Amino acid sequence: MRTESIATKGQIATFLLKFSRRKMGMAGLVIVLFVLVISLSAPLIAPYHPTDDSDFTNRIAAPSEKHIFGTDEYGRDVFSRILYGARISTIISLGAILLSSVAGTIIGLISGYYGRWIDSLLMRIVDGIMSFPPILFAIALMAALGSNVVNIIIALSIIYTPLFARLIRGCVLSIKEKEYIQAIKVVGGSDLRLMLKHILPNCMSPLLIQVTTYFAYAILAEAALSFIGLGVPQPEPSWGNVLYDGRQFMREAPWISIFPGVAIAVTVLGLNLLGDGLRDYLDPRMK
Repeated sequence: MRTESIATKGQIATFLLKFSRRKMGMAGLVIVLFVLVISLSAPLIAPYHPTDDSDFTNRIAAPSEKHIFGTDEYGRDVFSRILYGARISTIISLGAILLSSVAGTIIGLISGYYGRWIDSLLMRIVDGIMSFPPILFAIALMAALGSNVVNIIIALSIIYTPLFARLIRGCVLSIKEKEYIQAIKVVGGSDLRLMLKHILPNCMSPLLIQVTTYFAYAILAEAALSFIGLGVPQPEPSWGNVLYDGRQFMREAPWISIFPGVAIAVTVLGLNLLGDGLRDYLDPRMK
């Protein structure tokens, strides 16, 4: 066990050393890690409670030493709401991507490996889901399920599962006919062992790249749902409903919308840079 632990640490160190040479990818990694840290540390960093500390004598106040991002129409500190909103938006997006990537991987493995009627059935279901515009499908799901954090994760998972399923299926189809896979079949390797030990590891590189890409999409989708009132219910903050709070004060108090908008843009930029860096690192054609 100790030897395996040392080997794992060595692999992580090697990865970080080689990945650090890709400056844009490292910049994306730093941004993503920063967002994750402030998401987890929001109760420690935020100077005010995002919903309870309302200062009605200081409504729509401009950024100042007391409120560095200003206040909203209820006198709530925008900086604190953005910090807590980062936690909620990150939890929703990360939960949706993890759930959809696991479900999509399972569907893609089964569909690509077994083929025939199983592949046809699963892919027709996937095609049916993908035939709907993602944001409209998300709105319909949220209208049916109701607005809360769990239902947002479920709705976004349903939207992104077909994308991961298609990706993994294509990867499996390109690998399962390889000679070494056929040789393992001949010597009696089970289907489950083949899929998990020999096929899935070869699909991890494109899967990791897509996870970062769709993580960014999930953040944008969550923000869109919250902005139109179908996401995180008020008064709990997410980046989308903090943006919504400032929509009617864009002239007299633009900071209410500007700062959460910048937070979303920077996070999405970081994820895209990280995804590009991973692609350059993991794709042998890019080396």
